[in-house]
Amino acid sequence: MTADTGQNPSRSLDRKSVGAWCVYDWANSPFPAIVLTFVIPAYFTQAVIDDPATATTMWAIMTGTAALAIAVLSPLLGAIADQGRRRKPWLGVFTLIMALGSALLWFVRPDPDHAMLLLILVGVSVVAFELSMVFYNALLPTLVPPRWLGRISGWAWGLGDFGGVGGLLLVLFGFVQADPPPLGLDDTGAALEHIRISGPIVALWLLVFCIPLFVWTGDPRGRGLDAGAAIRSGLSELRSTLAGLRRHPQLWRYLLARMIFTDGLNTLFAFGGVFAAGTFGMSVAEVIMFGLILNVTAGGGAFVFGWIDDRIGAKRTILLGLCGLVVVGVPLLLVESKLAFVILGAILGIFFGPVQAASRSLMARMIPVGAEGEMFGLYALSGKATAFVGPWLVALITAMTGSQRWGMASVLPFLVIGGLLLWLTVRDVPADRPSR
Repeated sequence: MTADTGQNPSRSLDRKSVGAWCVYDWANSPFPAIVLTFVIPAYFTQAVIDDPATATTMWAIMTGTAALAIAVLSPLLGAIADQGRRRKPWLGVFTLIMALGSALLWFVRPDPDHAMLLLILVGVSVVAFELSMVFYNALLPTLVPPRWLGRISGWAWGLGDFGGVGGLLLVLFGFVQADPPPLGLDDTGAALEHIRISGPIVALWLLVFCIPLFVWTGDPRGRGLDAGAAIRSGLSELRSTLAGLRRHPQLWRYLLARMIFTDGLNTLFAFGGVFAAGTFGMSVAEVIMFGLILNVTAGGGAFVFGWIDDRIGAKRTILLGLCGLVVVGVPLLLVESKLAFVILGAILGIFFGPVQAASRSLMARMIPVGAEGEMFGLYALSGKATAFVGPWLVALITAMTGSQRWGMASVLPFLVIGGLLLWLTVRDVPADRPSR
């Protein structure tokens, strides 16, 4: 493992560079909001498959398989990128793959024969999205002094949630509810082009708003290694890092705890639209409205808790968020009223952003200089190593019981167990002092 020299507390803040970095969260957030959680899952459940239990099972298998691919690839690619130092070229490649996969969703018609095409396109795009986040997150500790990590991570996450709101508003009022739909789109049941256009909208949004990062955000100077040398050196460094984790007990304990609670968090997020459409019979438009409310509360939570992170520490912020998710999540899975589901979902959203943003800032404070890509590759691995377990467990329980509620209930133990491990085994890192 690269020597743990710590972050430089006196690093200056380049506002243009950091601001452009934050805008990338705005650029890529319509993808999880539209493609992964609300619009495309609802379209898949109601129009492509038209059977909630079958759709949930197929969606779970797809997300679990994608998570397995991410778990294998993320630490390897992060280690390779660290050898060449530059992260933006890797980020650019995966951004383009994500945009292409989203754009091609236009060709998925409301027909069961197109179900596999949709699942493949979403699965590949999800892998590209998660791998892009390895290199995006790895830029953060090179741009921001430790005392600002919580705020910048929280502000970027909050900006991303509002980016999801912007994308959902554009899709809902610009196309789904427009009468007649613009651009001559066919809104009949045989085509549903006014919903299918959401994929290309995500792609265009991403490609336009990612430009500031690639123009203004700084990137560590490249080392001039050719591809073969970088791969060999990256593999060697990854083996060394994995072998050396036992010398860094705080790091591996944190990654273990995060692996468990993030599995629950990602599963809960991935099935939000499927659950709303299947259990409560929400239309695509209603699911989008629910997504708007959820993203607004999540964005507000991330902004507010960004300051709290720098005041009380990332660990306590994560624990507060997990407690909120569990306390609100239990009644959320039991309610029968659509209105009660929406209200509780809005409250639940407050705690999504803080857990994710504070997890990133705590990791950024722990990692050594020069190993950002490698460490955030392991960070992605911790979020995906067992991420197939949650979706596949949801698929299994839903298939066995025929109930989405029972399937979704399997998510809560992941949040509880991961939170307990974090609380009992990991020390917090003060905002003004990086881990040594």
